[in-house]
Amino acid sequence: MNNDLFNMDTPEGPSDADPVRRAQVQSNLPFPKRFYKAVAVVERDGQFAVELDGKRVKTPARQDLLLPNRALAQMIADEFAAQDNDIVPARMPATRLANTAIDGIVSDPQVVLEDVLRFASSDMLCYRAGSPERLVKRQTELWDPMIDWAAFDLGARFVLAEGVMHVEQPRETLAALGVHLGQFRDAFTVAALHTITTLTGSAILALAVAKGRITGDEAWMLAHVDEDWTIEQWGEDAEASARRALREREMVAAVKVLQGLSGS
Repeated sequence: MNNDLFNMDTPEGPSDADPVRRAQVQSNLPFPKRFYKAVAVVERDGQFAVELDGKRVKTPARQDLLLPNRALAQMIADEFAAQDNDIVPARMPATRLANTAIDGIVSDPQVVLEDVLRFASSDMLCYRAGSPERLVKRQTELWDPMIDWAAFDLGARFVLAEGVMHVEQPRETLAALGVHLGQFRDAFTVAALHTITTLTGSAILALAVAKGRITGDEAWMLAHVDEDWTIEQWGEDAEASARRALREREMVAAVKVLQGLSGS
C-alpha cells in the first residue's frame, strides 16, 4: 500500500500531541480514490490483518493494522469493501477506532483511561433540568437507575446538580470508578470506552455498556434525553440530524468492538 495514504501530519503541521486526538486527526485526513479491488482478512501469528489486493493495511503512523481477532478484522474489511469511488473516513468508524488504539493507546492506555475519568467528574447524567416538570420526570425515570447502579454496583456515589453549574464529585466516587476503569487495559477496549464516553458525555454509560448493564442502543437513547425532548417541542433540524447520524455510526462501531473483544 502507498504509505502516503496515511501521512502522519495534517496540512497545518505536525499532529496533535494528545495520543487519541493525534490518531483521530490522522484518521480523518483526506483519503484517495478507491485504488483496490479485493479485500481480505488474513491470519498471521495469532493476529489478523486486512489486505487490499494482497497488501497489508497500515495505520496513519505506518504501523501494521493488526487486530486481536477475526471479528474485528472483518469489521474493518467490510468497511473497506463498502467504499465506492471515494474512500470516506466517516464511513469507516471501526477502522478509525482501530487506528486510534494502535497509534494512540497501545503505548499508554492509562492516559486515555484518565481522560475517561475526567468525563466522570462532570458526567452528563448528573446535571438535571429544573423545569419543565415533564422533562424533569423523564430524566429522573431514565437516568436515576444508572446513578443507582453506579452507587450500588460500582461503589461510586455521584452528586446530582440542577442546571449547568459545575458540581464537585467526591474523591471517593472518582476513585471507585477509576478502579473499575482500570480493569480494562486492552488498547481496543480502551479506545471503544473512550469513544462511547465522548459520544454520550457519560463515563457511567460507557462503563455500563462495557459491563453489560445496558446495550449500546439504550446508552444512546439515555444520552439523548434532552435532545429528544427539544426535538419533540420544536422539531428536528436537518443538519443536526445528519451530525447525530454520523455520531451514532461511531457509537455502533465502538459497541461492536467491545462485543467482538468479549465474544458476545
